[in-house]
Amino acid sequence: MSMPETAATPPATGAVREITFGQAIREALAEEMRRDPRVFIIGEDVAEAGTPFKVLSGLVEEFGRERVIDSPISEAGITGLATGAAMTGMRPVVDIMFGDFLTLAMDQIANQAAKVHYMSGGKLKVPLVVRTTLGATRRSAAQHSQSLHAWVSHVPGLKVALPSTPYDAKGLLKSAIRDDSPVVFFEDKMMYTMRGGVPAEEYTIPLGVAEVKRPGGDITIVATSSMVHVALAAAEALAAEGISAEVVDPRTTMPLDTETIIESARKTGRAMVVDEGYERYGVTAEIAAVIAEGAFQYLDAPVRRLGAMHVPIPFSPVLEDLTVPTPETVAATARALCGRA
Repeated sequence: MSMPETAATPPATGAVREITFGQAIREALAEEMRRDPRVFIIGEDVAEAGTPFKVLSGLVEEFGRERVIDSPISEAGITGLATGAAMTGMRPVVDIMFGDFLTLAMDQIANQAAKVHYMSGGKLKVPLVVRTTLGATRRSAAQHSQSLHAWVSHVPGLKVALPSTPYDAKGLLKSAIRDDSPVVFFEDKMMYTMRGGVPAEEYTIPLGVAEVKRPGGDITIVATSSMVHVALAAAEALAAEGISAEVVDPRTTMPLDTETIIESARKTGRAMVVDEGYERYGVTAEIAAVIAEGAFQYLDAPVRRLGAMHVPIPFSPVLEDLTVPTPETVAATARALCGRA
């Protein structure tokens, strides 16, 4: 799945630069580390290498090895250390280079970080950010290509963010670092070179606030992360056929902005959900249920959903490209919902 080179530019209130998604992530981290000496980064290859995607390049030169820490290869150890540091007042940012490796840290994330505040009667907080990736079509095979954000969205006590533009990436990451709850922050590895408008001035985006990326009146397409751009491409094609599609980006799956999603579905009367995670028992099912429960009497057709096939991600490029939604499959589903198939 190819990503667009440029994302939509946000409304400008001051100077806006065109920077990449990766640069937006790095800016957010640098600004928060300058603002708050309690913020530090820990992970495999985060210092000298700047991660395999070079997102953190240059940070170690500014902040030193005490705040940009190369760790041993132990996701459980990294996350456990950071959870303890957060409990004692620090604000760690853990780098898990591939989202598939969350499996190695799930005890620390789901049983420790997510539960400490509740098990201490509110006396302890875990202001922890776990940065990781999602997304297929990078030819990285079954163990480096999964989108597992539904797993952590299922766990009470965690917040989950999925930015789709450089603007959202910077604003959401700054909010995540300042949040007193543990936040798992997913970045699509195919979007690091995507360019978009990002204000030069200070800004944050609150967690739990969706955004309508494209207004429309005939059908609502709720899409997450990279699938936002797939949905926007499909909406463009549909517009040429006289179908007006509204694209809604939740931006966070926990908390989920159900009000914006339901309001859009009520307005258009038709809805579909697109997500790169596995379709079964996933994000598409949860959001489809939200729409069905909140907008049932307004719907002219059942809610449809598109997610990744229920198969391990193949290494073969031809096969891999078939496993995730595309603009063509999204547009075809939307046409069918609108009676234009």
